[in-house]
Amino acid sequence: MKQKFTRLYLIVVFIILYAPIVFLIAYSFSQGDTMTNYHGFTWRHYQTLFSDSRMLAIVANTLLVALLSSLIATLIGTLGALGINRTTKRVTRESLLTLNNVLMVSPDVIIGASFLIFFTMLKIPLGFGSVLLSHIAFEIPIVVLMVLPRLREMSASMLDAAQDLGATTRQLLSQVIIPFISPGIFAGFFMALTYSLDDFAVTFFVTGNGFSTLSVEIYSRARQGINLEINALSGVMFLFSLLLVGGYYWIQQVSQKRKQRKRGAIS
Repeated sequence: MKQKFTRLYLIVVFIILYAPIVFLIAYSFSQGDTMTNYHGFTWRHYQTLFSDSRMLAIVANTLLVALLSSLIATLIGTLGALGINRTTKRVTRESLLTLNNVLMVSPDVIIGASFLIFFTMLKIPLGFGSVLLSHIAFEIPIVVLMVLPRLREMSASMLDAAQDLGATTRQLLSQVIIPFISPGIFAGFFMALTYSLDDFAVTFFVTGNGFSTLSVEIYSRARQGINLEINALSGVMFLFSLLLVGGYYWIQQVSQKRKQRKRGAIS
């Protein structure tokens, strides 16, 4: 009985989560112009979307910012996690973790307003650069939190054994540490990419004239009225998100299979 109730509960939760998305995507194929009634199947809204040069440019801007910020944040966050993990003093380590988590717990509105004031004081023009720097800043803590658990799982005896065999610091980092924490690095990268694509509040504050991202553009168009082109765009982005999740899952599976093969070869 308990197991049936658990399954029923999970089914209800997933329906609540995915029903609005299914509803949104379903109406992207409607021949009408509103979401009041379904008027039959059509690709018209997708054709309008892919012929909208402004929207395609905004999609390119969004993906470029997401990829660049995620790559840079992953690099900095991994180095930061390595530095925090090597800190021997507990007070210093806890202080660094607290500072790292500030951007995670602070409201997005406060972060966005802070970045706006910061860029205004330094007279940095709002646009691609300000959005990129802001995304890097709030993505770094995510990467640190993804990488640190993997570093803590690493056995100190494994590092000592590598050093006893003559491994240099560079070899230790590139051939032992990085391969071991690579699942955490990939997880941090994909999480940072997701946060960048999804962010609205921070981006809204630091976006200048002539530059926009999907979240800001969708918000501005939604205020003018429901347009089923937005539904079509939402469907495309949902498919892109599924591909990202599938890619991450595939990488995880390949990594696990390689580890199993190495263990089998050693044994």
